Amino acid sequence: MGLLGLILFPISLLYGMFTWFRNLFFDIGILSVKKHAIPIISVGNLSMGGTGKTPMVEYLIRLLQNQFKVATLSRGYGRKTKGFVLADEMASAKTIGDESMQYLYKYNQVKVAVDENRNRGVNNLVKSFPDLDVVLLDDAFQHRWIKPGLSILLTDYFNLYSNDYVFPTGKLREFRGGAKRADIVIVTKTPVVLSPITRRRIAEELKLKEYQLLLFTKIIYDGLVPFLVSTKKRIKKRYSHIVLFTGIANNYPIQEYLQPLCSELTVLSYGDHHIYTQEDIDRILEKFNEVFTKDKILVTTEKDAMRLQSCCEVKFSDGTPLYYVPIRTVFHNGDGDLFSKKILDFLPELSKTKE
Repeated sequence: MGLLGLILFPISLLYGMFTWFRNLFFDIGILSVKKHAIPIISVGNLSMGGTGKTPMVEYLIRLLQNQFKVATLSRGYGRKTKGFVLADEMASAKTIGDESMQYLYKYNQVKVAVDENRNRGVNNLVKSFPDLDVVLLDDAFQHRWIKPGLSILLTDYFNLYSNDYVFPTGKLREFRGGAKRADIVIVTKTPVVLSPITRRRIAEELKLKEYQLLLFTKIIYDGLVPFLVSTKKRIKKRYSHIVLFTGIANNYPIQEYLQPLCSELTVLSYGDHHIYTQEDIDRILEKFNEVFTKDKILVTTEKDAMRLQSCCEVKFSDGTPLYYVPIRTVFHNGDGDLFSKKILDFLPELSKTKE
């Protein structure tokens, strides 16, 4: 903790105590928690973004979509709409948010909805689709008004919640003790190779309860994908220069992925869920054009690509060598089997009826 952190620490204590009392009121029944008849799986974190919730929800979708009727429900962070919105062919990042747009774009079997009031959102989903089997709640760990049947908590390998502090000294949304509400704790964004010693060290640091399952995942990038149909430049194994621009909470994993693919990497960082303007694009292209080589490309994240697709006022000239990189979550060793078993055991009756 630095000097600024020490100065802000009293504010962090006040904020932490506010969230602690709020959680206490939910725990003892002063504030009501609603449990729905439909199975609900929540994915969330203690930190303020950047732990890999979107690829984890996508992992759950891939796991369940062929056997169950699945819906995703999130707040729709960054959207310009209010209330319950069910995604359709007219949806965009402006109407449902970039994460939800990504689910809609990639998984056409899944119902995608947003609502800042999760209980209302679940009610509307069930009313609209009576045969729905399960709802995946995205970023709802602190949304205590709804009771998930299974709660998954994510924590970044490079910024474990056990080493962090409550905002504004750190990035935690509540005290570390809130982690006890999780059924599964997943350490995300780990190195590609994870030793048993490291796993044991982290397990000792997190000090989980007996009922909690600890698992580990890593990020896999699926190669460069052209953003523009007009991009005809052949994808190469290595470039002289890559200009990366992102509007996400943590861009260090994609930097790490791109560095071996180029001699030089330039990074332009914007705020999380940044809505790009033509001025932003012009500045990005200006920076790109300043690079003195023809062997260069522009790269962004998959989530940023969803936002760019929804910004009708943002234009790239034909042939701009702009690419995005799809991302996947992969479990270490046998953790994937343990995770699948835990999820499918949560849906035993549904599993039997689907067989």
